[in-house]
Amino acid sequence: MTTGPGQTQAGSHHGEPTPARALRLYESMMLIRRVEERLRDDSAAGKLPGAVHLYIGQEAVAAGVCAHLDARDYATSTHRGHGHFVAKGGDVRAMMAEIWAKREGICQGMGGSMHVADITKGILGANGIVGAGLSIATGAAFGAKLDGDGKVSVCFFGDGAANQGALMECLNISTLWQLPVIFVCENNGFSEFTPAAQVTAGRIADRARAFSMPAAEVDGNDVTDVWRAAGEAVRRARHGGGPSFIEARTYRIQGHFEAETFVLGPGRYRDADEIEAWRHRDPIARFRSRLTSSGTASAAELDRIEAGILERVDDAVAYAEAGQPADPELAQTLMFAPEEP
Repeated sequence: MTTGPGQTQAGSHHGEPTPARALRLYESMMLIRRVEERLRDDSAAGKLPGAVHLYIGQEAVAAGVCAHLDARDYATSTHRGHGHFVAKGGDVRAMMAEIWAKREGICQGMGGSMHVADITKGILGANGIVGAGLSIATGAAFGAKLDGDGKVSVCFFGDGAANQGALMECLNISTLWQLPVIFVCENNGFSEFTPAAQVTAGRIADRARAFSMPAAEVDGNDVTDVWRAAGEAVRRARHGGGPSFIEARTYRIQGHFEAETFVLGPGRYRDADEIEAWRHRDPIARFRSRLTSSGTASAAELDRIEAGILERVDDAVAYAEAGQPADPELAQTLMFAPEEP
């Protein structure tokens, strides 16, 4: 993990998570993985009503950051937002029902995969517009500062959104006003089908350093590294220290979206060897190995956690499949304000 000139290494003095916290991190990552794998399989089987953008390979970022948040804190997400929703404590059954376009969904089946949200838990929404969550999270942080009760706001965004002008505006105003916001860039190496190196100049974290904002660059496939950096950033924000920036370097194992081959045809933007190399850096396998080798948990204990998660996922899918189709009349209600009497 690297930082800017004159800055301390994020989380360097906070050590390892306690055994209980470590197990919660593992459970969070594994729940995200099994949810996404089920969506991958059901998408391939033609069971889903729309496209899904999966988070497989990036689980350590959502889990490591959201471990420091509670329901009063805010988070904004991206089109690849299932992992953030789950890690922040969102209802898996309601999310699955939403993806299946059912009335029981978290947005009554009208938002779909790219717009899962739950305001009661501070989940201000995934967003299909690249970089749209930046301004929302900054605004939420402004509200949190006015409330003065220690809430923080987190914005998850990708390396593509790092090139949006809105980022510079949000970095500027959040620094000037010392807002309690943490910008988390998940640099997975691709802007849709384009390698980041072809469209992104310089180091993304340097965008924040230009505004004298504390910035950390972490291994996004190491949940402990993310957890430490996020812990320092959240503590800083809660105690009036202003914003922070975290660039987590990671990789998405799946395509930009499932069934992308129908768009790409015979073309490709990465090769199998690259994907396989990143599979060997799998964040869950790495953390599982660390937990067992350190004696924090036995393989049997981790297997029991995984078995329980599979039951939860099966239950959530059954709930979604048994739900009622979304009401198309809601399109009018949700799009237009009611007329005054």
